[in-house]
Amino acid sequence: MRLVVQRVRSASVRVDGSVVGQISRGLLALIGFGRGDGEEDIQYVCDKLLGLRIFEDEQSHMNRSLLEVGGELLIVSQFTLYGDCRKGRRPSFDAAEEPRRARQLYSQAVEYLRRRGLSPQEGLFGAKMEVQLVNDGPVTLMLDSRRGF
Repeated sequence: MRLVVQRVRSASVRVDGSVVGQISRGLLALIGFGRGDGEEDIQYVCDKLLGLRIFEDEQSHMNRSLLEVGGELLIVSQFTLYGDCRKGRRPSFDAAEEPRRARQLYSQAVEYLRRRGLSPQEGLFGAKMEVQLVNDGPVTLMLDSRRGF
């Protein structure tokens, strides 16, 4: 399971011209699933996401988590996080989980975050989406359940 996490001042996602998810200060998380991902991957990455101390404290140090600052979360599915560009010019997506299973994992991840006290906004799984954001910092990090970061 992979996440690209961006600290944002605001973010939104549109499908067919309509806003389906929108946040103010918080995190935009692009989420992708690899073949063989499961509940342990979801727990590891989601707990890591919630515990990241990437919001500034009173001394302007990145020392506060999303939960500590009362930030919002926008989560957007993105299978292209598993694109392999090592050969040729067209990415291979062989390592990405098949869509039906990825949709189940996505739903499980969103539910896990809800049980942890968040009310994440969402994109629309499998849709062509337009994502807009105002990156804060910029702060952009990658989380990967199999690489341990």
